[in-house]
Amino acid sequence: MNLKQAFVKNFLGKSPTWFKWTIVSFLILNPVLLLILGDISVDSDGQKSGINGPFIVGWILILEFIFCLAMALKCYPLQPGGLLAIEAVALGLTSPKSVYDETLMNFPVIMLLMFMVAGIYFMKELLLFTFTKILLSVRSKIVLSFLFSLVAAVLSAFLDALTVTAVIITVAYGFYGVYHKVASGKTFDQTHNILDENEDQFSEDTKQELESFKSFLRSLMMHGAVGTALGGVCTIVGEPQNLLIAKVANWEFIEFFLRMAPISMPVLVVGLITCILLEKFKFFGFGSELSSKVRKVLEEYDESQSQARTKQDIAKLWVQAGTGVFLVIALGLHIAEVGIIGLTVIVIATAFTGIVEEHKLGHAFEEALPFTSLLVVFFAIVAVIHDQHLFSPVIQWVLTLEGTVQTSAFYLANGFLSMISDNVFVATVYIGEVKQALDSGQINRETFDLLAVAINTGTNIPSVATPNGQAAFLFLLTSALAPVINLSYARMVWMALPYTITMSITGLLAVIYLL
Repeated sequence: MNLKQAFVKNFLGKSPTWFKWTIVSFLILNPVLLLILGDISVDSDGQKSGINGPFIVGWILILEFIFCLAMALKCYPLQPGGLLAIEAVALGLTSPKSVYDETLMNFPVIMLLMFMVAGIYFMKELLLFTFTKILLSVRSKIVLSFLFSLVAAVLSAFLDALTVTAVIITVAYGFYGVYHKVASGKTFDQTHNILDENEDQFSEDTKQELESFKSFLRSLMMHGAVGTALGGVCTIVGEPQNLLIAKVANWEFIEFFLRMAPISMPVLVVGLITCILLEKFKFFGFGSELSSKVRKVLEEYDESQSQARTKQDIAKLWVQAGTGVFLVIALGLHIAEVGIIGLTVIVIATAFTGIVEEHKLGHAFEEALPFTSLLVVFFAIVAVIHDQHLFSPVIQWVLTLEGTVQTSAFYLANGFLSMISDNVFVATVYIGEVKQALDSGQINRETFDLLAVAINTGTNIPSVATPNGQAAFLFLLTSALAPVINLSYARMVWMALPYTITMSITGLLAVIYLL
C-alpha cells in the first residue's frame, strides 16, 4: 500500500469507497457551481432575477447534508456533514458568527443532550426493571405498541420528546443486550459491547430469532418515537419551538394546550388508531411478535435479577425511583432549564448509588456527545438557510394569502420545510415573520393567534416524515441502538410514512374545519 492509497483508506474510515468519492465530489461541486452561477442570476432581459448563486448552492448543500443523514449506517453523519459545513463557511454561505449565534439560540437543547441523556443513563436499572415487567405482563403486541405510543405521548407532553426518546432507547438497548448475551453464549452478569459481537458465528435458528427480535424492537421504537411527536405538540414543554411560540404569543401553559387542542387531540386519536392498524395488519414493517424463545430468555433474566438482587441493589432502585419522581415534577413545573434538571438528576442518582469514579461517570456521556456535535454541525447548515434566506420565497408567498387558505398554507409550508430542515428553526423564522406582520398592522391579533397555532402544529406533525424533521428522530437514527436493530434512514422514512399521511391529513382537516 502506497501513501496515496493509505490516505484514501483513512478518509472516512470503513465507509464504502463509493460513499467517500461521493462526498469528495460534493466538496468539489459546490465551489465550482458557486463560481459558475456567480453572485446574481439574471433573466433574459438582463435584470436580476432575485435567485442568486449562493441561494441555489445553499439548497444543494441541504440536499447533500440530507444524503449524509440518509447514509448514517454507512458513516456517522458528523464527519461528512461536518466537512460540508466547514466548506459552507469557507465559501461564505454563512459565517462563524452565524453558526455560533444559531448554536447559542439552541443552547438549551445542547444542555439537554449533554446532561439529560446522561441522567437517564444512571436510571437504566429502574427503567429496564419497569419495562421488563410491562413487556412480560402484556402479551398482545397490539396492546404493547399502543401502550408504548400512548405513554411516550403523555410523557412528551409533560417532559420533552428528546428525554422520552432517550428513555425508550435505553430500554430497547437493554432488552436487546439481554438476549444478545444469551445468543452469544454469555451469562447475564457478563458485560460486553453488542456492536463488537460477530453475529455470523450464530446458528441459523439464532440468527432468525435475532432478526425477528430486531424487527420487534424496531416497531416499538418507531411507535414510541411517533408517540413523542403526538404528545410533543400539545404543551409548552413538549418541543423547544413550543416554548418559543408561546413566549412570542404570550400564552401560558393552559392557554397553549387549549389553543392546540382542536388540532392536537384529533391527531392524537388518529395516530393511536394508526398504531393499532399497523400492528393488526402488519403493514410497513410493523407487526413482528416477541417469539417464545426470546420471551423465555427475558423471563429467565428477570428471575435471575430478582434472585441476585441485594439490599444495596434494592436501595439503588428506590433512589432511581425517587429521582424519576423528581424529574417528572421538575420538568412538569419547568423549575429550571431541562439541561440543568438533567445535571441535577446526575448528581442525585450518582451520589446516592455510590457512582463516584470519573471513568464510570464518563460512560454516561458517550451516547449523547457525538449527537451533540452533529447537532452543532446541523446548526451550521441552518445558519446557511438563515443567511441565504432559502425559505423566504415560501414565507412571503404564504403571507399574501388570507383566511382559511392562509392558515392551511402555513400548516403545509411549515410541515414541508420541517421535513427537510429543523422544525425549531422553521418555527423561529415563521413566528418571527408573523410577529412582524402583527406589529406592522398587516394582520390583526386574531389572525396572528390562528397562524401561531398553524405554525406550531405544522412544525410538529408532518415533520415525523423524516429523521431530520425532529431532533428526537435524528437522535434515534444516530444512536448506538439504530445499527444494532438495522434502523436506517430509509427504513425510518418508510415506517413513518403511514403516520405521516394519516396525522398530516388529520391536522390539515382540523386546521380547515376546527381551528
